[in-house]
Amino acid sequence: MTDTPAFDIEFSPHPAGLRARVTGEGTLAATRGYWQAIVARLQAQPARGLLLVDEMHGPALSASQWQELVADMEGQGLERVRIAHAKPRGLGAVEHCEIHAREAGFEARVFADEATADLWLRYGAT
Repeated sequence: MTDTPAFDIEFSPHPAGLRARVTGEGTLAATRGYWQAIVARLQAQPARGLLLVDEMHGPALSASQWQELVADMEGQGLERVRIAHAKPRGLGAVEHCEIHAREAGFEARVFADEATADLWLRYGAT
């Protein structure tokens, strides 16, 4: 039996660069998997901005899991991308992702809805 993370990701163009919509089970493995897919896409098609619409379900990742995930993503090129992370199903503990990401040098913000995330990504100041 394989331990394949259960998530789906759809990419589409966005005025600031790239939009990614993820669905599935919100485990650490699935979250790590979709971030790896985003990194691969950005390496193939560089963009200055990423609108991530995260519709994963299930228990929220813990603060330490978000810290581990951000550490895994350091040096992958995300430092050059402005990231708006929308969580329309509820923020849970995702604010820890923003805190750790900003500490690691990422330009990232977390939002409760896509519209606000989109506005920040295209026009907002840090």
